[in-house]
Amino acid sequence: MFSTPNSNRKHIGIYGQTNVGKSSLINKIMGQEVSIISPIEGTTTDPVSKAMELIPVGPVLFIDTAGVGDKTELGKLRFDKTYDTLKRIDIAMYVFDATNINYDLYEEMRINFKKFNIPYIIVVNKIDLIDNNEIENLKNKFHDAIFVCAESGEGVDSLKDRLIKILGENEYEIPIVGDILPYNSKVIMVVPIDSEAPKGRIILPQVQCIRDCLDHGIKSYVVRDTELEEALQDIKNVDLVITDSQAFKKVAQIVPSDIELTSFSILFARHKGELRTFVEGVEKISKLTKDSKVLVAECCSHNISHEDIGRFKIPNLLNKKVGFELHYDFTVGHDFPDNIDEYDLVIHCGSCMVNRKTVINRINFCRERNIGITNYGVILAYLTGILDRSINIFRKREQV
Repeated sequence: MFSTPNSNRKHIGIYGQTNVGKSSLINKIMGQEVSIISPIEGTTTDPVSKAMELIPVGPVLFIDTAGVGDKTELGKLRFDKTYDTLKRIDIAMYVFDATNINYDLYEEMRINFKKFNIPYIIVVNKIDLIDNNEIENLKNKFHDAIFVCAESGEGVDSLKDRLIKILGENEYEIPIVGDILPYNSKVIMVVPIDSEAPKGRIILPQVQCIRDCLDHGIKSYVVRDTELEEALQDIKNVDLVITDSQAFKKVAQIVPSDIELTSFSILFARHKGELRTFVEGVEKISKLTKDSKVLVAECCSHNISHEDIGRFKIPNLLNKKVGFELHYDFTVGHDFPDNIDEYDLVIHCGSCMVNRKTVINRINFCRERNIGITNYGVILAYLTGILDRSINIFRKREQV
């Protein structure tokens, strides 16, 4: 991979009333024309994402949203898409037009920011169109606001500095492997090559695990499941074996009990979500009935085959475990239903294609409604009878 995946970037959402200059502002911040700008209201209809490097923070993703305040039917549809972005952003900017301050719309969005625990910056744009007295009055009303002119660039550097400061305060990110193994440890990664494996490359979770090991001075060895036994003989004092979830049962039979074993998906359950909550989620399985509904949440679109882990393998194993056919619904990408109350269990993918904020919001959404949520790796380990072994390395460190 030649660039940081969007799922690993800090997400910055830009909000505000229609035609306040959100797109112009993002263009000025990025130093290039990435969003279409026009004096016509409603130019931005769908959220537009653009990645950049924000020095010294690093890779970030700006999300330019449709303007709020349009009460038409089309405006409502646009706002629904804008609202959905709140579930995955790490920081928000609310932009005012200095010549047309709408406090009511701001208050609605401020409540939404609070609901999703999003830090935000108030930005007053178009200050070139008002006089100094009006600017002072606005500064008295919005003490922490940044005052800018997106057209000339005035104040944009101050806005960048504020973004950097807030993002820096929340800089720590849970490593994938680096905090559970010491420097110079040895890890074997088991990567089965089947019809689901992309031709000529390995999938994102595996790439990210390799990089995390490199970052923390951990020696990693990548093998197929067919060469695992020989690898265990060749490599002495292995500290951890990480396997693709689909090969969990086979790999568990090969790896000696004195060597720690887990899966890429379980590692991502902790890296992107809450491993403890996902483990608690499988306890809901014993309470499922013939009338129960299960939601399978996938974060990436892909070709579906009879080997698909979310569409076939997990449902088949779960049906066998409970002894009857359950009803399954599936969502893809950022779609996540508001009518979550009709489900008894949510099974989430490994989340390599979405950021941590997205997963945490979904976990909280389920927790508030007392709905169990787990993920692919945890439920596969549970259904194959090796969950305790696969989370033992985390229990040793009191992380689950």
